[in-house]
Amino acid sequence: MTEFTRPAVTIIIVSYNTCALLRQCLTSTLHPTLPLEVIVVDNASHDGSSEMVHAEFPGVGLIRNTANRGFAGATNQAITASMHYHTPYLLLLNPDAQLLPDALETLYGFMQAHPRVGCVGARLLYPDGSFQEAAWHFPTPWMTLFDLFPPQGPLFGRLQTSALNGRYQAEHGTEPFPVDHPLGAAMLIRRRTLEAVGPLDEGYWLYVEEVDWCRRAKLAGWSIWQVPQAQVVHVAGASSRQFRGRSLVALHRSRLRFFRKFEEPRVVNLHRRIMQLGMIWATIHSCWVWWRGHIPLDELRSRLASYGAVTHLAHATCASEELQAADGIMGPR
Repeated sequence: MTEFTRPAVTIIIVSYNTCALLRQCLTSTLHPTLPLEVIVVDNASHDGSSEMVHAEFPGVGLIRNTANRGFAGATNQAITASMHYHTPYLLLLNPDAQLLPDALETLYGFMQAHPRVGCVGARLLYPDGSFQEAAWHFPTPWMTLFDLFPPQGPLFGRLQTSALNGRYQAEHGTEPFPVDHPLGAAMLIRRRTLEAVGPLDEGYWLYVEEVDWCRRAKLAGWSIWQVPQAQVVHVAGASSRQFRGRSLVALHRSRLRFFRKFEEPRVVNLHRRIMQLGMIWATIHSCWVWWRGHIPLDELRSRLASYGAVTHLAHATCASEELQAADGIMGPR
């Protein structure tokens, strides 16, 4: 990008202790046919991530946080920083994702051709090239139930990949199709839509931020699509695996926040009851596998602490109680 070229897309990458994967991600953004601005927000990593970006990618904008602000907070920082060029599109890209050739150009071309599309997602692949689900319906209690009690067997097992569990059969095709929301690992957002809808809700520390934003965008009259021709490799879970217990609590807190924002009380209460039952079952199962000698005592204690925190979330009656229950295991954020 020359001094006088306005970027067409700002790529925003929020990173936490993913140095090696971040390097691969940034390498995949090099040599595009579109003029780009790339901004990395480092959420207080201690693995040399920010030093690597500074040394190896001098053209990348770098924001170094002294504390982990979560995905939404860090993304909003980058959105604010991107106002310098006021690029028409912003690509939210996970640090464990890699753009395959022409992926960004394909997403950009689709958005240019469809001015009422507010956001578009790419087809995601695992590193071995296998298919990864990336197009979803908005959360429902059915999806909560199938997540905590996965359907099994030849008769019920098919429900796991059905529309009842949030999946789109069209995702296995090759043509673009409308969705409720893409997986946030690689989603291109129109700035005009962002300005109309607002930034990510920082009440979500981890998970569901993009779901909430897409729900607000659709309520405002924008459409959301997936374009399978644009392909992105996604490792999945590179950051969240570093703190599994906290991630579990954060996931359920974020889901509960989403239901409370957008659903009727009866739906929220059904979701909470399923959460409670799920934690009871998870507790029984973990005690069983410990008794069988498959996990050590420390692992059992860690799991039970997480399940207890999620149970407290399910009992919470307001957002402040949810936060207090989550902080019981998540600690300072």
